Amino acid sequence: MVYLLACLIGIIAGLRAMTAPAAVAWAAYLGVLDLSSSWLSFLGSVWAVGLLTALALAELVTDQLPSTPSRLVPQQFGARVVTGALSGAAIALPNAAWGLGLLAGILGAVIGTYGGAALRGWLAARFRRDPPAAIIEDAIAVIGAVLVISALSPPVAA
Repeated sequence: MVYLLACLIGIIAGLRAMTAPAAVAWAAYLGVLDLSSSWLSFLGSVWAVGLLTALALAELVTDQLPSTPSRLVPQQFGARVVTGALSGAAIALPNAAWGLGLLAGILGAVIGTYGGAALRGWLAARFRRDPPAAIIEDAIAVIGAVLVISALSPPVAA
């Protein structure tokens, strides 16, 4: 299950590069994801949460601009792979499987990058404009991130 979640958070990174690490940072900060005493413990700091949340929000705005480059150019693609890898590693770290989580995050980021570009192109063609397609993709990324992080939460005792 942890590798599936790592792959899914990678897909989120492929859709929106900063949404995945922001979600992971919030999970660590809120204690849903235990990264303490690890090389990724910095993600649980208030500084990481603030910075990554600000970057994720900025990305949601800049993604709407016509001057924003394609996610398939090397810099954009690389950023998605890196944030997918980091986020996937963080998801799997508490299970002592960060290396496989990293690989699952990379795989997810590649799937999310190409799949997201195809979905957005298809939606934009149907709407005959890009903004509604971008907003739908934003919603999928944010809701998907919340669902992945929610799946990490231990069940509440009755």
